[in-house]
Amino acid sequence: MRRRTAVTREQVEIVASRALGIFGAVFGLQALALALDQTAGLRPGAGAAMIAFLYGAILAIGLAALTGTAVRSAALTFALLYAASIVVWPFIVDDVSIVSSAPPWLYYLCTVATTAAVVALPMPWAAVYTVLVPAMYGVVRLLPTGGSASPLVALLDAMYAVILGVVVLIIVTMLRNAAKAVDVAQEAALQRYEHAVRLHATEIERAKVDALVHDSVLTTLLSAAAAGSHDEQALAARMARDAMHRLDEAGAAQPAADDRMRLPVLVRRLRAALASFAAPFTVRVVNTGGVELPSDAGEALYAAAVQAMVNSMQHADEPGRTVRRELRVRGIRTGGCVIEVSDNGIGFDVSDVPSERLGVRVSVIERMANVGGAAAIDSTPGLGTTVSLVWPAGMEARP
Repeated sequence: MRRRTAVTREQVEIVASRALGIFGAVFGLQALALALDQTAGLRPGAGAAMIAFLYGAILAIGLAALTGTAVRSAALTFALLYAASIVVWPFIVDDVSIVSSAPPWLYYLCTVATTAAVVALPMPWAAVYTVLVPAMYGVVRLLPTGGSASPLVALLDAMYAVILGVVVLIIVTMLRNAAKAVDVAQEAALQRYEHAVRLHATEIERAKVDALVHDSVLTTLLSAAAAGSHDEQALAARMARDAMHRLDEAGAAQPAADDRMRLPVLVRRLRAALASFAAPFTVRVVNTGGVELPSDAGEALYAAAVQAMVNSMQHADEPGRTVRRELRVRGIRTGGCVIEVSDNGIGFDVSDVPSERLGVRVSVIERMANVGGAAAIDSTPGLGTTVSLVWPAGMEARP
């Protein structure tokens, strides 16, 4: 059974922007014929300019939704232009007969405008726009330039637009809140997982130290305390020297030569971690067959790569723009590895990161340095970030 991925804030924004593009195209085509007919009764040039501005903004929304670029800017532009058009409508109508049989053509774009406000503005301002703009249209309908509609008809027209706008506002807000909750829960789960891993490693090390102290130090102390003869004292001295030697070896112990991790195993673990992430990553794997790493190096590469991916999900997103993320794993000969985590998000200035921020300095850079590897961070504001993890350090520079 295929695993269902969680809904992310980025996906919600993509769906909302594409829905806005579809609404704009459908309602725009619906109103176009009436807009052209009513242009004859407006002041010279005013009708053509209004059509050009509003339909140009609708086209900009459609292109922005397709490319994932500047969606909020295009939506905000249309919302402001529509509100301005409602305000100026009574002043540009020369022949009121154009609205005697049909309402002003702007009415058919009201839902597009309120949806654009939901996409472009924070929830409180979007709610104000959703109520205020249809109310402005209702006032226009009461005027001779709006058709001299009865108060009931004007109220029904305004309420219909408000209801549609509120429905869109509620749906998008609920999806955004749900996606935010998923992101927060995922980050909390990752933090709990990392904490559990640290506790497990500490417990294993404590058990090793306890065993060493019990088997060597305590046995030596007990033997020395019970030694009565010269031979027993000599045995206790030899045991003490042996215990001290074992303690020195434990302090400088390195992983055993046969304690290895195959690079394909590391790749599988990274893919498993990605399966729990809300944001998608494109995975590219090259030359991993036959590559083996020391286990401590493999664990450091895994933890640093996961931290880099978490940092990308937390900080790379920009509202209204799709961020592409990649995880690249490349084996070098039979005992080296390069992992790159990259995105085309908002980026940052590495020199501006406060020293107290541990996500980069400790969880990535120092973690790799502690096992003989290296980490490099290349980021430019507005162009994205690439985190490169190399083991052993300088492997790529070797001939």
